[in-house]
Amino acid sequence: MVTRTRFDDSACPVARSVDAIGDWWSLLIVRDAFDGSRRFGEFQRSLGVAKNILTARLRSLVAGGVLASVPASDGSAYREYVLTEKGKELFPVIVALRQWGERNFFTPGEPHSELVDRREGERLRPLEVLAADGRRLDPGDTAVHKVPAP
Repeated sequence: MVTRTRFDDSACPVARSVDAIGDWWSLLIVRDAFDGSRRFGEFQRSLGVAKNILTARLRSLVAGGVLASVPASDGSAYREYVLTEKGKELFPVIVALRQWGERNFFTPGEPHSELVDRREGERLRPLEVLAADGRRLDPGDTAVHKVPAP
């Protein structure tokens, strides 16, 4: 069996984030949790993922503090999965992926799901990366200050 490369001790925040959430099933589980899924069966039906893979991803997301396993809200013996504060902080990531996908993987006018503001019913403005003073930044406007190797 191939050993998975770990990045949980990397000096790079992107590498550590990918280590925690870096496969498509985990991101889609988080997406579904934002959409209201809470039970194993709901995730399984929505994603069509094998039960063993879903079990492993849910355990990993709970262990990583992205989801919490809580008693079912209806008082039954089932467990539910809810986003933690750490998990809720992934909202801009999910929105960014959605908007990137809308721009790059759909033809003009092609139907797709839409994320809208509940109060106004309007689509969201495109996300922007802003400087501390409010200026819009592009990749060329930023630099990464790397930590020196030990």
